[in-house]
Amino acid sequence: MIDKFVPDMAAALSGIQDGAVVLVPGFGNGMADTLLQGLVAQDARDMTLVANSGGRDGGGVADLLASGKFRKLICSFVRGDSVAGRLFAAGKLELEIVPQGTLAERLRAAGAGIQAFYTPTGADTLLAEGRETRVINGRNCLLEYPLAGDVALVDAWQADRWGNLTHRESARNFNPVMAMAAKLTIVQARHKVGLGDIPPEHVHTPGVFVHRVLHVPA
Repeated sequence: MIDKFVPDMAAALSGIQDGAVVLVPGFGNGMADTLLQGLVAQDARDMTLVANSGGRDGGGVADLLASGKFRKLICSFVRGDSVAGRLFAAGKLELEIVPQGTLAERLRAAGAGIQAFYTPTGADTLLAEGRETRVINGRNCLLEYPLAGDVALVDAWQADRWGNLTHRESARNFNPVMAMAAKLTIVQARHKVGLGDIPPEHVHTPGVFVHRVLHVPA
């Protein structure tokens, strides 16, 4: 019998290695805060964090970066007065800025098996320096590559034992594409539901992309 629910945080986060690329969804909401706090307490170090934003002085992303366990951040936006901004200014954090739409497409490409793609976004900016560009349909385009993760820490509103997920309203954001893009997808689910309780058309992330689910009641 397939049952992807795990009993506790230790089981959920077991096996995360030094140097892992960790995908963290969230855009205003939809962040797996309990899993992020669990990762802060883990021993893995020298990791790369992929998130939409570098965060502020508080919250899950800030706590991860402040732990000193991440050497690099890949995101679409960083505030200079945030934990990420200060660590970067002090030379303690590598930083890669990726336009938000490109970030989402690089993640989707990793999950879909697309080997590379061209986009006009950033092609005529500093982001294109030293990189391959090509004129397509009269527009200068920049070659981008997939962004895969070793681990994704995903938030869900509902989950069944096969790992099928729903995401509540705008909390859906990066959760489905990051779940698809990771080798190991670990989910924090607010509600545990029976198999078949989620109508097929409401499955936002299919269980085939999910490996472990921790029930964290809403």
